[in-house]
Amino acid sequence: MELQKDLRESADITAITQLILRERESRDLQRWETMRACFWPDSVVRVSWFRGNGPDFVTGSIDMARRGIPAKHRLAPILVRLASDRALASLAGIIDLPVKLKGVGATLSTHARFLYRAERRQGEWRIFGFDAIYLRDELTPAISGQLIVIDPSEVKDFRSSYRMLSYYLKLQGFTIDSNLAGEDRPDLVDALYRELFGWVKLPVPS
Repeated sequence: MELQKDLRESADITAITQLILRERESRDLQRWETMRACFWPDSVVRVSWFRGNGPDFVTGSIDMARRGIPAKHRLAPILVRLASDRALASLAGIIDLPVKLKGVGATLSTHARFLYRAERRQGEWRIFGFDAIYLRDELTPAISGQLIVIDPSEVKDFRSSYRMLSYYLKLQGFTIDSNLAGEDRPDLVDALYRELFGWVKLPVPS
C-alpha cells in the first residue's frame, strides 16, 4: 500500500512538473492553444503587467508578442508540494526581454520566483494560480561597451525588485501593478505565502 501511494505521488509530481514546463515552453514558443489548455478557466494570474484568469493571460501574452515583446524564460528545477487534489509548485526563473532603450539594444532580465497552484479536477491537473515574487532586474547591452543612460527621476516611482521591468513595460503602454510580492517588500512575500499555503492547506515552511 505504501509503495502504491509513493508511486501515485511520484506520478502526480511528474504530471504537475510537466504541466508547468509545458505552460512556460508554450509561452516562449508562442504555442498559444497549448498554453491556454494548461489553465483552468477560473484560474488566477497576478504578474507585473496582468491580473486576471489564465485564458485571458494567454490572450494578453498573444497581444504582447504581437507588440514585439517576445519574452523568453530560463527556469530552475521545480519543487512540488502535494496535498491530495491540490499542489503548490515553486521555481526560480529569469524572464529575458529583448529591448531597445535610449537607442541601444539590450536584454532586460528579471529574476523572480514563480509560484504555481495546480488543481486536479476529474483526474486532470491544470494550473489554478500563477504568481511571482520579484527579486531584481538588470539591463545588459547587446553590444559590449555600449551605455544605456537613464535618469534616476524616470524610475523613481518603481519598486526596486522589478524597477526596470516596470519602466520598460510602462513605456510600451502597459499598466503596472506596484503592489506585488518582491524582495524589497517582505511583508507582501509573507502574505502571499500565507495565502498560497493556506489554499493548499499546508503549513508555511519556516
